[in-house]
Amino acid sequence: MMKEKKVVLVTGASGYLGGSLCRALLADGHSVRAFVRRSSDLGSLPLSSTSSSFELAYGDVTDLPSLLAASSGCDVVFHTAAVVEPWLPDPSRFLSVNVGGLKNVLEACKKTKSVEKIIYTSSFFALGSTDGYVADEEQGIYSAINHFQAKILFCNPFWNKLGHSCCFFINFLLTLGIISAFVSSRASVVYSSLLQVHQGKFFCTEYEKSKAIADAVALHAASEGLPIILLYPGVIYGPGKMTAGNAVARILIERFNGRLPGYIGDGKDKVSLCHVEDVVKGHVAALHKGRMGERYLLTGENVSFVDVFNDAALITKTRRPWFHIPLWLIEIYGWISVFFARITGAVPTISYPTVWVLKHQWAYSCRKAREELGYSPRSMNEGLEEILPWLKSLGLIKY
Repeated sequence: MMKEKKVVLVTGASGYLGGSLCRALLADGHSVRAFVRRSSDLGSLPLSSTSSSFELAYGDVTDLPSLLAASSGCDVVFHTAAVVEPWLPDPSRFLSVNVGGLKNVLEACKKTKSVEKIIYTSSFFALGSTDGYVADEEQGIYSAINHFQAKILFCNPFWNKLGHSCCFFINFLLTLGIISAFVSSRASVVYSSLLQVHQGKFFCTEYEKSKAIADAVALHAASEGLPIILLYPGVIYGPGKMTAGNAVARILIERFNGRLPGYIGDGKDKVSLCHVEDVVKGHVAALHKGRMGERYLLTGENVSFVDVFNDAALITKTRRPWFHIPLWLIEIYGWISVFFARITGAVPTISYPTVWVLKHQWAYSCRKAREELGYSPRSMNEGLEEILPWLKSLGLIKY
């Protein structure tokens, strides 16, 4: 059966994920319109292609008119644009791009009658840490309450304090079993398919906060019938553009150049790593198989950075680190780095919000994406066997 050719708009097309997604969509037979800024580095895009199926559209997700012009005539919009840095001197950038940008994309799609599907790239950070357990797409009664809490906390700042109090009271009643039956019978009315929703009590980074707020915006749009599919990648790694989104590559560079001689922390951290090619395949699969209004975790193996360093040493036949660098010491370094970054304007090597992330676990299951999308992430070891030789070929590491 022939796949129907679509006209697809990709925001954030010049980014680490966006560039790879554009190439994959072209290979899948679609016409791709790459939405980029005038100042963007376009090195990851197929500009040498002579095909009429690829074109550039200039603009910014914070500028609604440029989005309206770019989305005109498009069937599908992939919204991957985001500010991913763990720290910026101006934190308002996270809200203006990650939240305001999403709102503009949704508004543009509402006004563009041709758009039949929106695929939004969120992040597992939008769902919060999972300290002590592995989260998946189904959490029953509590998901309905968490969704109610998220809407109160994030959609209207005025209700922030009252929202916490209401949700605490409701959860207390749930614990006593007083309203279990009531909520259970109505959970599907709130939202048909829910997973963990960020509690909103603490955020490690401004990025995490902005993605959690954007998640509530996207859920609200889905509840109003907008044709949106939400995707939640973990920490993406693999060959590609060396941006803040390619954090694993940057850590490996530090490790193999002697600037990170020890393990990061005590190994109690857990994070879900996912290879960029697998995440791209998950996005393309969502176009063909994803159900409207559903949420899919495009995560991978849940590991600690002790696991990463051990496997990297085994693959490269180099020595493992022989000591652990405590997180409190790295956090001090992070505060100092940020202090000097504010003065010099240089991006800090590591910031204290990054260390706050490492103090928690972010373990997620991609069971639903496996079952419905055919998503099949490779293991961390398989991914490292690819990225390490790639970094070596670029002269960024030696072993």
